[in-house]
Amino acid sequence: MSTTPEVGGRRPIAVNVESGKSYWWCACGRSKSQPFCDGSHKGTGFSPVEYKPAQAEEAWFCACKRTGNKPMCDGSHKKIV
Repeated sequence: MSTTPEVGGRRPIAVNVESGKSYWWCACGRSKSQPFCDGSHKGTGFSPVEYKPAQAEEAWFCACKRTGNKPMCDGSHKKIV
């Protein structure tokens, strides 16, 4: 079982989020519903990460799964070869 998630994309994904709503970010990279979890992590050792915004806004979710600021993009996708 790998401890490194699959790359779900090479650019962050902008999502208009609603205040107080739960969003479940895919941490394994396998989801077909990026950046969100579709249950594809089962058996991988990865678990989705809950994001619950305090206000409605445009949020930039990490798709490469290498961010140090889960679930938000921190620019780590620029370092993927």
